[in-house]
Amino acid sequence: MPRGEDTISQHQTMKTLILIRHAKSSWASHDLPDFDRPLNERGLRDAPRMGKRFKEKGITPDKLITSPAKRALTTSTLFAEAIGFPKQNIKTEERLYHADEEEVLDVVQNLKEPDDVVILFGHNPGFTDFANHLMNIRIDNVPTCGIVACKLPVKLWKEVTWESGKLLFFDFPKNID
Repeated sequence: MPRGEDTISQHQTMKTLILIRHAKSSWASHDLPDFDRPLNERGLRDAPRMGKRFKEKGITPDKLITSPAKRALTTSTLFAEAIGFPKQNIKTEERLYHADEEEVLDVVQNLKEPDDVVILFGHNPGFTDFANHLMNIRIDNVPTCGIVACKLPVKLWKEVTWESGKLLFFDFPKNID
């Protein structure tokens, strides 16, 4: 097979999934429902910083999908600004709000083609559990604004199964400081 064709077919049979836990949120107002908690000062600082670090990796996402919770939505917006992704193209997915690992898998398996690189913004413990099960790895905790990226050897999102992913990188704000 000519080299160019091999590269094309290899590209067509690989997906990249990036999981980003929302940045640090504020607990200043105990009257606010959990869904409405905003980012605190550190979260507002970390989200764009982690976006810049992500951009340096040269990965261009096709889609950004976030939990609609205020802290996740704000994280995705700040991240999008940092990587040059149009904020108006960010999609929300209700099921990502406090999703467990099975719900996250269902969201992933229902992602739309032909998107090959998708970033999900969500919450723990679901994201940590999902990452561990998806890649058969042991991350104790995806910290706030942590990024877990993996390659998936599938042509279609619906083919994603447990233990099918390979870790590309795991990064978080304390790696900067």
